[in-house]
Amino acid sequence: MRLTFEVNGVRQEADDVWPGESLLYVLRERMGLPGTKNACEQGECGSCSVYLDGALVCACLVAAPQAQGRTVRTVEGLAGADGGLDPIQQAFLDTGAVQCGFCTPGLIVTTHDLLERNPAPADVEIREALAGNLCRCTGYEKILDAVRLAADRKAGR
Repeated sequence: MRLTFEVNGVRQEADDVWPGESLLYVLRERMGLPGTKNACEQGECGSCSVYLDGALVCACLVAAPQAQGRTVRTVEGLAGADGGLDPIQQAFLDTGAVQCGFCTPGLIVTTHDLLERNPAPADVEIREALAGNLCRCTGYEKILDAVRLAADRKAGR
């Protein structure tokens, strides 16, 4: 089957897609977008978080044919038009919230979603929003610092 959908603002096609392939697999292996990570393949870790028509989803749980004719935005699509980092990406770097980096793309996309909905979240709201994202390296405090810093920067503080 041939799939056509928009990824990060660009119309993309993937040929010979098996109907049971995940959106995650198509993004990484067929479209060359390695930012979305493959970890649990059960929707439990958040490493594969992407936007599908503006809604945050775990790409490992979305059958690729469900993306037909739709819009997908990955962590690569958060970068600025000039190719510069999104303020959230920069905040993660500046606070040292990246260690092995495996969970980072999903955390960044989830943080982006949170700050779009709530530009000034309280700590409890940050923790709730990130509850579906697992990290084995940072201990989460630096991640929380990154979200706070990104929120401050986006608000001009």
